[in-house]
Amino acid sequence: MQVILLSDVDNLGLRGDIVDVAPGYARNFLLPRRLAEKATEGRVAQVRRVEELRARQEARTVEHAREIADTLTKTVLRFEVNAGPTGSLFGSVTPTDIVDELWRARRIRVDRRKVDLPEPIKRVGRYEIPIDVFEDVRVDVKTLIVPEGGELPPEEEAPAVEASEAEEAPPATDETPQPAEGAAPDEAAVAVAEAESAEAEPEAEQPDE
Repeated sequence: MQVILLSDVDNLGLRGDIVDVAPGYARNFLLPRRLAEKATEGRVAQVRRVEELRARQEARTVEHAREIADTLTKTVLRFEVNAGPTGSLFGSVTPTDIVDELWRARRIRVDRRKVDLPEPIKRVGRYEIPIDVFEDVRVDVKTLIVPEGGELPPEEEAPAVEASEAEEAPPATDETPQPAEGAAPDEAAVAVAEAESAEAEPEAEQPDE
């Protein structure tokens, strides 16, 4: 069945994408967690209209793209996030979060698919996020992922702090953490959902030959 993603979902797509998924996966995982909605004809048309409007606000010439890139080189995005004592996020920062913040802070529209972030950010720290503003116009945007109510250590102290946190981190356990509200599901959660789907929709037994 087809669904419209309401959030970025690892290994599936980005917010606003229309994707085909197994009915059980949608019913048992995506829909109840409000990660997606059914792709009705009316909602699909609405999503496509929004995408068209946003595309008109993106860079349309090399000159315009270079102006945007110049602004982005001077931009520092900042996300204050809920994080644990070792710096791991309860959730993640995704390409959609990046483009939403660019629009909020700079009124610059960028297609989320042009944000070169292969994996969501799941730790506090300083990042350089590559963005393809236009063909042959690429810029790295400084991004700070900061714990709520805190600050990052000075850059020169960061390696020592990370090493100390790694030493103090508790040993791994067999327990699978539950995803935080609003966080993109991890592979373990997807596997659980697929298992639930398999139980909910048992395959028909094949007759003996």
